[in-house]
Amino acid sequence: MTALVELSGVQFGYGSRRVLEGVDLTVQRGELVALLGANGSGKTTLLRLLAGTLRPDQGTIAIAGRPLGAWRRHELAQHVAVLPQQLDLPAGFRVAELVEMGRAPHARRLFGASAEDEAAVERALLDAGALDLAHRSIEELSGGERQRVLVAMALAQEPELLLLDEPTTHLDVAHQVALLASIARLRRSRQLTVLAVLHDLTLAAAFAPRVALVHDGRLLADGTPHEVLSQQRVRQVFGVATQMAWTADGRPHLVVELPSAAQDQALASPGRA
Repeated sequence: MTALVELSGVQFGYGSRRVLEGVDLTVQRGELVALLGANGSGKTTLLRLLAGTLRPDQGTIAIAGRPLGAWRRHELAQHVAVLPQQLDLPAGFRVAELVEMGRAPHARRLFGASAEDEAAVERALLDAGALDLAHRSIEELSGGERQRVLVAMALAQEPELLLLDEPTTHLDVAHQVALLASIARLRRSRQLTVLAVLHDLTLAAAFAPRVALVHDGRLLADGTPHEVLSQQRVRQVFGVATQMAWTADGRPHLVVELPSAAQDQALASPGRA
């Protein structure tokens, strides 16, 4: 494998508030990496730097061996797609029309889609499991369906690198699992490189072969979930005690230990939601 993403000594701050301090990170082509860390640790800022919407104060960032500053905006959008935490989809459009907007970086004509665009949109809808939604209005969609549409819009860009910022937020457990399973499948079928900010440590450990733990603006640990998510590190970053358990098929599962007072209360009221 060759490196698609390379960060070296990256620092960034909003005014006098330092957010990232000397981050070094290399992501190989085809990897799926989960970015983990407490709120405010710099994960979203890191994605924005990779997307080119922010520029580092110090350090270097390269995509496909090319300094980020050397990419033109429309060129970068052809290679990097972003699924943000929240995106308000415009009303009055059908799903297929919204997904077609994802073709903007590849536009060769001012009006109307080319045959290449139409094929890319259909493939994106199919791969995102949203082909059945193509002719529906965005106002009719549930939260899970909207998330599938956002994935289709990102796929329509035909990127090499997919940046996901908390993609499972506001989804129930079934939709969280379905979305992450879809991302893992698309990574293989489309040969995507995926960097995803996740909050659920168990889901991250189950779906991501590699996790990078960000703490106080620095990369604290980087490796497999088993290597990175030790009891000591989880307590240091999130302030909770955990134990690592394993499912029958060998997948890791983090079990949070409740404080003794909370355990006593839960045991005393087993029937309460």
